[in-house]
Amino acid sequence: MMKVEAEKGIVDMVNQLRQSQFMNDKQIPFTINRCFHDQQNTPSVHSHDFIELVYLVSGQTEHLFEGESYRIQAGDVFIINPGEVHTYRTEPGECIEIINCLFTPELIHESLLKELGVSQSMDFYYVHPFLNPRERFHHRLNLVGSASSHVLSLLETMITEWEHHRPGYLTIIKLQMLQLLILLSRCYTDSTSKEKKSSRTANHTILVRRITGFLERHFDKKMTIPDLCELFNVSSRQLNRVFKQETNQTVTERIHDIRIDRAKQYLAEGDEKVIHVAHRVGYEDPAFFTQLFRRKVGCSPGQYRDLHG
Repeated sequence: MMKVEAEKGIVDMVNQLRQSQFMNDKQIPFTINRCFHDQQNTPSVHSHDFIELVYLVSGQTEHLFEGESYRIQAGDVFIINPGEVHTYRTEPGECIEIINCLFTPELIHESLLKELGVSQSMDFYYVHPFLNPRERFHHRLNLVGSASSHVLSLLETMITEWEHHRPGYLTIIKLQMLQLLILLSRCYTDSTSKEKKSSRTANHTILVRRITGFLERHFDKKMTIPDLCELFNVSSRQLNRVFKQETNQTVTERIHDIRIDRAKQYLAEGDEKVIHVAHRVGYEDPAFFTQLFRRKVGCSPGQYRDLHG
């Protein structure tokens, strides 16, 4: 691993990709495509306002991610969160084939999440993408053998459904995307099970990571402590106690921090009115949002945009 100093110097040149540029089907916030990248065909340094799941079908190259460089190879699969900056750097003679799934959290219906519960069955979606970058990419998921064949077959089927748009394709894609995340989560759990210690402390840590990942994915939705308790199958007393012990924050404080961080991103990147930014990050009352923003950031949303936009 090495520092990518050049990337750090071109933060202002990051290409901001929007959902509207890729997701043209208004019925579903999703698209899937197969890409080939070599030295003459490499994406610019970019971030996006949607989730990107990447599966490396063949080849190997450098993945530039948040100012660091990580070697990736065939079988690697990883998720890029909204706002994260990345690209690839291919050397002469290198060519990679990747399959990209681009989507937003709305793709997976709340009823399915409630049925699943946020357990280890979704850890590749809610836990792994929110580990620190070095942990994410030094312990990235690499699929081999039957796991690789299974996931690739599923992705190929999704591509076919997406390209042909036959009756029922929307439902099939939603179900297959959920199936994909569950399969990857199983592989992730298997790959980390030897390292995990089964103890109360470890169980508390993973619970808090799952809660935090859920809040990161669904920050714009109305959330109550009872809703979270039902989803995570814990009492409100246990939820608040464990979260406070692990993070020195309450769940409510963490929700506010996540929303304000996302608001800062929106303010710096666009020119939406403050009231629209407030609604985008989950606040119905723009006055409350402005007051909270000023308290946490030290200036108003408008002032923040003037300084960082």
